[in-house]
Amino acid sequence: MPSGQTGESRAGGGRMETGDPVLPPPPPPEELKQRLEAAGQAHVLRFWPELAAGERSSLAAELRPWEPRELRAHCEAAKRALTPARPPARPMEPVPQQLMGSAVRGHPEVLSRWEQRGFQLISENKVAVILLAGGQGTRLAVPYPKGMYNVGLPSGKTLYQIQAERIRKVQELAEVKHGNKCTVPWYIMTSEFTLEPTQRFFAEHDHFNLDKSDIIMFEQRMIPAVGFDGKIILEQKGKVAMAPDGNGGLYRALADSMILEDMDRRGIRYLHVYCVDNILVKMADPIFIGFCAEKGADCGAKVVGKTDPSEPVGVVCRVDGIYQVVEYSEVSQEVAEMRDEDGCLTYNAGNICNHFFTLDFLKSIAEEFEPKLVPHMAIKKIPFVDEQGNRVKPEKGNGIKMEKFVFDVFQFAKNFVVFEVSREEEFSPLKNAAGAGVKDSPVTARRALLWQHQRWALRAGGHFPNHQIPRSDWSEESEEPPLVCEISPLVSYAGEGLEVYLKDRELYSPLLLTKKMAEELAKAKLAV
Repeated sequence: MPSGQTGESRAGGGRMETGDPVLPPPPPPEELKQRLEAAGQAHVLRFWPELAAGERSSLAAELRPWEPRELRAHCEAAKRALTPARPPARPMEPVPQQLMGSAVRGHPEVLSRWEQRGFQLISENKVAVILLAGGQGTRLAVPYPKGMYNVGLPSGKTLYQIQAERIRKVQELAEVKHGNKCTVPWYIMTSEFTLEPTQRFFAEHDHFNLDKSDIIMFEQRMIPAVGFDGKIILEQKGKVAMAPDGNGGLYRALADSMILEDMDRRGIRYLHVYCVDNILVKMADPIFIGFCAEKGADCGAKVVGKTDPSEPVGVVCRVDGIYQVVEYSEVSQEVAEMRDEDGCLTYNAGNICNHFFTLDFLKSIAEEFEPKLVPHMAIKKIPFVDEQGNRVKPEKGNGIKMEKFVFDVFQFAKNFVVFEVSREEEFSPLKNAAGAGVKDSPVTARRALLWQHQRWALRAGGHFPNHQIPRSDWSEESEEPPLVCEISPLVSYAGEGLEVYLKDRELYSPLLLTKKMAEELAKAKLAV
């Protein structure tokens, strides 16, 4: 360039850049375009020219795992699900009594035997727990994973902390009973939405004093949401609306993330699987584990008795000789109200998503049966971009999310068993934001745990002299218990061992029995 020339040309005092000419955006990669066309989903690329390079890469990466045939089948199945063929009426049968165990009606000696067997297996490092924590918690109306939720206990503990401390306690009990150090690994299935915040939350809380190497997080698969026309929904110009594939995505995720191999390497043989939102869940429950192991079960389900025939909960039963969960909407009122000679509901085994599996059974599902699971349809309000690229938040359901359920594998079990537990002791889910009269909310979850711990304290021989309401007037339906009592999981796993701290003591509400306080109470008793 001649000296003094600046690369600028002037015209009428204005300025014009003479750099590289603006080039049209590159077309979509031919392979991606062909795959989408083969799947009948070419519309996904309609905004490609407007996308930045990073957005194009991200969109291509989102779609890369899907083979054309699989993607087409997924979209067609979603569309067909809108008008399902009415299934023929099939005879339902309750679970035979010989396959049932009960923590409610079981003989104390039998329960003790099952518990001892469970603790033995835990002490031998053969038991692990799997947490299903991939949901977004939309109904709870919070922008973070459910496990990070604080329901308002005096301790301020979150669901994750409560569950972590129950793992620590059950390990400690097994070690005391059998004299050797043991570990219950915690496998946590997250999703694209919950993995990073869950990892960060655990790190910020020093993994709740569990060994970091024994907390294994993995992601479930994300699948495209589909419109009523069978077309993939674009959430943004360069992003497909994706959703986790349901808690039944566990089986594919176990295989894809090499989790089954990790379990094998650790010597795990028995798994307890549960959902994150149950504040009363008993982690690696020794009685449940022992019962299932003694029965030689490869698959088991915990259930609670239904509160009434119309309670909207799935029922564990047998249909055409196959064990499954029949959704409440699929049961006629006549069948739901059927009763046995003793007056109990015939179909009373309410599913609570709390299961037992052997590792061998999980391997067989992942390797052979997972492709045979039939997805379930859910109609959702899914934000999308219209033909002009404007983002729209629909006011009613506009799309279909297909998901599999963790209990869909009962049908493949060779030896299936059912274990009945007390709702008051083991089941209070957190699903909905707080509100007057709302069930399964922070209020009901908090109340359930405080009532439980109050029962434990009274059963251990503690007294609350400042409590003025007669016990006969106490109602577990009140918003808050008449007295507040919270017992740390590090002190008691399921109400055991509290006599040494509380027997014949005057207790005052609110009571928060921490491990430190329990140790001080024990020392004070020894000094007397």
